[in-house]
Amino acid sequence: MMKNVKTLALAATAVAAMSAPTFAADRTDLRAGDYSWMQFNAMYAFNELPSDGDGDGHDYLEMEFGGRAGIVDLYGYVDVFNLTNSSSGDKTGGDSKMFMKLAPRFSIDAMTGWDLSAGPIQEVYFSTLFNWGGGAFNKDGKGDVNASFWGIGADVMVPWLGKTGMNLYAHYDMNIKEWNGYQFSMNWFKPVVNFDNGSFISFQGYVDYQFGADEKYGNEFVPQTTSGGAAYFGLHWHSENYALGYGLKGYQDVYLLEDGAGIVGLETTGWAHYLTATYKF
Repeated sequence: MMKNVKTLALAATAVAAMSAPTFAADRTDLRAGDYSWMQFNAMYAFNELPSDGDGDGHDYLEMEFGGRAGIVDLYGYVDVFNLTNSSSGDKTGGDSKMFMKLAPRFSIDAMTGWDLSAGPIQEVYFSTLFNWGGGAFNKDGKGDVNASFWGIGADVMVPWLGKTGMNLYAHYDMNIKEWNGYQFSMNWFKPVVNFDNGSFISFQGYVDYQFGADEKYGNEFVPQTTSGGAAYFGLHWHSENYALGYGLKGYQDVYLLEDGAGIVGLETTGWAHYLTATYKF
């Protein structure tokens, strides 16, 4: 999926312009770098995990949005699965219909007036992340995620990739009302081929890796592990109003669910493929 903050520009020139941090451009005016974007992604996922083996793919519509407003750097999306309510595939029957991610970050540079840039670090944030819905695969094989993450983040200049968002969070599970481990996340957007008409091909993706969790929150139905995560690697063609993409996503005990274990026997380690068609507003 396209999971990146401040990267889906309207043209290749706009992407290049974002190589400098928003706030650093004018520290006297918190709103000088404000912008927003929104797009709709029609998507199909093949072999998305976790899976109970019932079907091997599903369609979904994703509304994706983000921007910068003063001290707040925002990214989010809402997914609606199985739009035609098809009886085939892996999102049928009583499966959860929606999933939402919201990731507001608050610039410490902007809030304090300090310049915290140093070396490759461009801007520092108090970072939050919220995941809701989508099914948690509890003892009944159903349920919803209610997870929050709290920590520190930064925009970091990485060789070749350019500006990369990085965040280190502590994980608070709102279902069990307990802190449970940590998560490291990073996302990037790198134009790799530019065409004369202004369109371009990007290499974009993200990594979400949880660690330091407690296995005690699992059960005989769905055992948990202490670490696990996912990484997405995509090639997407972008024009001013449209985009088309393919993504390869790798999983290892994703959502801390032990692969193939327990009574439910979920598959949580492997590879998935994604096709995306995008309209940008």
